[in-house]
Amino acid sequence: MNVDFNRLRIFYYIHSSLSITAAADQLHITPSAVSQQLKKLEEEMDTRLFIRLHKRLVPTATGVRLFQLVKPLLTDLDTGLKAIREELSEPAGLLRIGAPMEFGSRYLPHIIASFCNRYPKVKFTLELGRPGALLGKVNRAEVDFAFVDTFPTRSQPYGSYQNFTISPIIEEQVVLACSRTYFNSHIAGDESCKRLESGQFISQQPDARAITNWFLHHFGKPPGQLDIVVQVENHQAVLSSIRHNLGMGIIVSHLAWDDIRSGTIVIIRGESEQTKNRISLVQLRDKIPSAAEKTFIAHFNVVATKSKTLQQLKLIPQ
Repeated sequence: MNVDFNRLRIFYYIHSSLSITAAADQLHITPSAVSQQLKKLEEEMDTRLFIRLHKRLVPTATGVRLFQLVKPLLTDLDTGLKAIREELSEPAGLLRIGAPMEFGSRYLPHIIASFCNRYPKVKFTLELGRPGALLGKVNRAEVDFAFVDTFPTRSQPYGSYQNFTISPIIEEQVVLACSRTYFNSHIAGDESCKRLESGQFISQQPDARAITNWFLHHFGKPPGQLDIVVQVENHQAVLSSIRHNLGMGIIVSHLAWDDIRSGTIVIIRGESEQTKNRISLVQLRDKIPSAAEKTFIAHFNVVATKSKTLQQLKLIPQ
């Protein structure tokens, strides 16, 4: 059975007021137009929906049943449309953000909390993951935008991606580091390529890509066969392994700043220019952002410039 949706809407207003005239006033159409649409709906359904009794309308059993079906549909629709209008005009609704594991867990909760204090109608989901996974979620519109990091080298600089708009926001120093104990016993001041590539390493990737990129940046060539003594899941595990003298690992310096300043962790080739990791805001190209998205991004930029924690990073002017 194909039933005209607009006639169901008119039926809803008739049943709600039990009056053709009242329904017409609410719908801003003439009573005769309301009556005509009701008649056509009854013809489509091949049954009476109302009985006229002493100049008033009394729903039939079918009319009551139909109203029970239509009421939640139209009520939810009106509520949903109102929410959409609010989201387009003011920050409201669900905002889905992707971010790298360490950056997202360390810095974003503070910024989200301050945003929620100002815009309580906005709710969040925060997806943490690696760049490939985050880019996939942006591409499939599973998140509204993501903060994504990359590890550039001289031969492979940071670039754009076809399906996205990318705005660099933060630059962090990426270093090869080890404990003071390991440095004194295994390196002893010899930071040559040959000496370093013969050491022990801690890696987050099976192919030790970040370590290889570090060698490419500092020596212009990849290392030989590396001795990966432990492969770990995240940055914190790399730091813990370094502190336990297991070898050298790639870290971002601001997450180990206290250890570096105290000398318990040593940056390899610390006098050289270090590689930089850019964290960028990635959005789907041509996507029209909601009010919540635009307002949060502006809020992030303001809070980031004032945050003592984020001041350890290099903010890229927007």
